[in-house]
Amino acid sequence: MPSLDQLLVLQEHDTSLEQLEHRRVTLPERDQLTALVSELASVDARLAEVGTQREEVARTQKRLEDEVATVEAKASDVNAKLYGRGVTSPRELQALQDDEHALKRHQTTLEDKVLEQMELAVPLDVELAELAARRDALAEQVTTTEGRITVAEAEIDVRLDEVRTERDALAGTLDPGLAEQYEQLRHDLGGIAVAPLVGSNCGGCHLTLSAVELDRVRHQPEGTLVFCGECGRLLVR
Repeated sequence: MPSLDQLLVLQEHDTSLEQLEHRRVTLPERDQLTALVSELASVDARLAEVGTQREEVARTQKRLEDEVATVEAKASDVNAKLYGRGVTSPRELQALQDDEHALKRHQTTLEDKVLEQMELAVPLDVELAELAARRDALAEQVTTTEGRITVAEAEIDVRLDEVRTERDALAGTLDPGLAEQYEQLRHDLGGIAVAPLVGSNCGGCHLTLSAVELDRVRHQPEGTLVFCGECGRLLVR
């Protein structure tokens, strides 16, 4: 294979490598994973927020229930004195009855507050359950998407290794000076150093060569390095 044709094939291999590497980096699953992880973080934040609210409700309910128990105990003591035989004074009996009524009223108020906390807990418990279910679903989707990325990366890596092996074998057959010039052109021209001449168009910049330039290119001796006058790429006739 003539050296210039080899360069064109080498260019195809290098372009394939760049495309494969770009494909590896821009797998659509990566954007999906980013979105899933972001949503999962939002769900976790909401879980923490609602969980804190639920804990506060539980603490308040527990405190009120403890107060109810204390009031019940006091009311029981008052009741025992009221209906026992130790108190006979009408004034003391009246005072105990007043205490009992006051304690009962206070107990009722506290029990109403306990019910309020229980009612507040219901929607919070529902939301926590929904959030937990959503989190589990998202976590599963994250795991699945990560697995798909791993598989896709592995498939691309296999192809990258194949193309690199073919590319390196081909590069090893080139004249060192020509290979060095090719690499310099790739560096200077954004990765595309060699392009075919397609009719009167450069296959690199896709511009049409002037009639004078085209005539000059076509009349160069075989094997002479010819460059596009528009983009500077090496042309393969």
